Amino acid sequence: MSGPVVGIVGAGAVGQTLATALVAAALPERLLVVSRQLDQAHGLAADLQDLGLAAGSRTTVEAGEAADLRGCDAVVVALRSDFTNTAARDIRRAGAAANAPALGALARELYGYDGTVLIVTNPVDLMTRRFADVSGVARVFGIGSNLDSGRYRLLLARYAQVSPDLVRGHVVGEHGDRAVVCVSATTIAGQPVSVPVRTVVDDLQRRPALIRSGIGRTRCGPSGAVLSTLRKVLGLADGIEELSVPYGDVYLGVPLYFSGGVPAPCMPALTRPERLCLDAAASSLRDAYAHLPTHIERIAT
Repeated sequence: MSGPVVGIVGAGAVGQTLATALVAAALPERLLVVSRQLDQAHGLAADLQDLGLAAGSRTTVEAGEAADLRGCDAVVVALRSDFTNTAARDIRRAGAAANAPALGALARELYGYDGTVLIVTNPVDLMTRRFADVSGVARVFGIGSNLDSGRYRLLLARYAQVSPDLVRGHVVGEHGDRAVVCVSATTIAGQPVSVPVRTVVDDLQRRPALIRSGIGRTRCGPSGAVLSTLRKVLGLADGIEELSVPYGDVYLGVPLYFSGGVPAPCMPALTRPERLCLDAAASSLRDAYAHLPTHIERIAT
């Protein structure tokens, strides 16, 4: 039986890092690299082929075009339009106007695709909804809140001086300034948290800036989140991922338990303040989505 076929759209910082991780882990049987710059796709594919040989990976890598993505079991969208991010707040939303047309064009090309699509392009909650609306694809998930959740558990474990495996906790809502940390449902070794959660939350909010100031762009964390999620959506492993999915009339991060590739929401009980923060994030996303450029897109019906 052959393994899964995965496509990556975008050969920039995140796309390159993710493709490297996939080949090193030999997760797909075949990896298809697609970029709007064909020379970039072919160059990355050749470099990954060299990696695969040296690492003894069974993954075959090739460059392709958007039409070839229909033969993939899953497609990861990590494209990024050329723009300069000068935002001091809502940093992840700064690329909405620039990225929406390119993502919408890809969604039109993949109209009716019957596989799974993972959106990495920021602002991820808005882009996930846009891709789903334009493409009509049933299984579209946004990568964002699972990265936030992983960071939260890691930082909390450091403060508590325990293994991250002992920490249970979620970050839900928008991937950005309006992320909601589910403090009330967080446990360590099954017990309520007794460490300075506010300090951990502050560190969580500062972490993206720390990474950007050091290496220019976050790339390894999102790649790890995609790798973990691919295992779940392809039915290779069961477990929980916090992914952007429909929440009322918006898309935002919700914990999903995957069993055999099939997701089921498993949102923890929230306190009233946590619920109000989640509703505020939904309202803000609703307003932001209404202002996305749509002049070249057709919403799927």
